Amino acid sequence: MFSSDKNDWETPQDLFDELNRQYHFTLDAAASHDNHKVDRYFTEEDDGLSQDWGGETVFCNPPYGNKETGLWTKKCFEEAQKPGTTVVLLIPARTDRASFHDFIYNKPGVTVKFLRGRLAFEIGGKPILDKSGSVTKAPFPSMLIEFKGT
Repeated sequence: MFSSDKNDWETPQDLFDELNRQYHFTLDAAASHDNHKVDRYFTEEDDGLSQDWGGETVFCNPPYGNKETGLWTKKCFEEAQKPGTTVVLLIPARTDRASFHDFIYNKPGVTVKFLRGRLAFEIGGKPILDKSGSVTKAPFPSMLIEFKGT
C-alpha cells in the first residue's frame, strides 16, 4: 500500500522554499545536477554518505529504498552531532523501520513533523501528472525530521 518502485522523488519547490525560509540551507546532501535546491550539493557520484557535512545547514531528500533510507537517516543523525550542524531530512513516514527507532524516535535534538496528506513530488521542477493530466501524489505519507546536535 505504501510502497513504490521509484526511489528518487524530487522535493516540491514550494515545500523546499518554505523550509529554506526557516533554515537557510547551505547544502543539499542527496541531489542531482538537475534537481539540487541550493548551490552546494552532493550527487550520487559524490556519494553524500561519505562526505563531511560539519558546520552546514543541510537539506536531505535521499533515495527511498529500504536500505538507502536507513543509511541516510543514520548519516543525518551522526552528522548533526557535529558542532554548528543542523540537518532536515524528508523521508516516507515509516515508523516501523529500525532506523526510525534507532535514530529518530525519542532521540535528543530530534524533532519529527508528520506532513498532512500526500506530497506531489516533481520532475524537472514540475508536478508529475498521470495519464489524465491530474497531479500524481506520492503513494506514501511523508515526514520531516530536524536533527540538531545535543
